[in-house]
Amino acid sequence: MTAERLREYLDRMHAAAEQARAFMAGMSEPGFLEDERTQMAVGMAFVLIGEAAARIMTHHPDFPVDHPQIPWSKIKGMRNIVVHDYHEVELPVIWRTVRDELPKLINDLDELRNWRAQGE
Repeated sequence: MTAERLREYLDRMHAAAEQARAFMAGMSEPGFLEDERTQMAVGMAFVLIGEAAARIMTHHPDFPVDHPQIPWSKIKGMRNIVVHDYHEVELPVIWRTVRDELPKLINDLDELRNWRAQGE
């Protein structure tokens, strides 16, 4: 995997995480649990985040090892649940993940992207 492709995957993860946060901006948990459109949009964002993470894990396996602050396997696992077991998705878990975990992921991705932009 080229450095350019790796940056592209990190950018995709970042953009999808930001989109998931934007979809749920100002929304309460009960509001999210009643809003199927937002559930579907956020679910797709999780698929995009997880797919990019999976490609990094497959094509550049040393990168996740070197950057353990990103929960690569958990991200890929969430993607697999959304894709393969959508009707088993626990929506309160999705809501809490967007609220509590995505801000940290976005911050960690910002740091990685800035570090890589400076040439490591």
